[in-house]
Amino acid sequence: MPRVLSESDVADFRERLCDAAERLFAERGPDAVTMRQLAAELGVSPMTPYRYFQDKEDILAAVRANAFTRFAEAMEAARSTHGGRSSADVGDAYLRFAFEHPHMYKLMFDLNQPHEGDYPDLVEAAKRARATMTGWVEDRIASGKMQGDPEQIGLMYWASAHGAVVLELAGKIPHGAAREIHHALDTTLAKGLKPGA
Repeated sequence: MPRVLSESDVADFRERLCDAAERLFAERGPDAVTMRQLAAELGVSPMTPYRYFQDKEDILAAVRANAFTRFAEAMEAARSTHGGRSSADVGDAYLRFAFEHPHMYKLMFDLNQPHEGDYPDLVEAAKRARATMTGWVEDRIASGKMQGDPEQIGLMYWASAHGAVVLELAGKIPHGAAREIHHALDTTLAKGLKPGA
């Protein structure tokens, strides 16, 4: 008779599967993440992962959701610590996360992932990250240091940070250039978005 698994057992095994998927993606790319390979990594039968996830995409969506949550937490901590005084604080947290976890960052923004809407946890985690990217803008608008639509301004910062990170990760710009670009853009955008500027 199969062992009855507790919620804790299920959560633990799901976490181990996600860790293995993240590791395989980092070491060998997305094609290496298969249900069979994940089972082999964990020393279980090839059918075991299907008891916890529908398929490979379901596992990768869970890994992405976890990554977006950690990403949001890093930026929220920067915003909380510095009271939203500067986008540089949040931007530095963004860049630090991307360069300390490059494989996770690449997986989060992989262009070949399936429709995000099929995975509610991933949708929520990505929304949280986006809200965090614009939260500091709302702080600055409330204090009169900036004006405009916080969603649009937040997207401008996100697009610039992401572009600089991807260029540096791809070796198209020198090491450290993403930080310089982001700080220069931060200064330029802040000047142009001040009331009366």
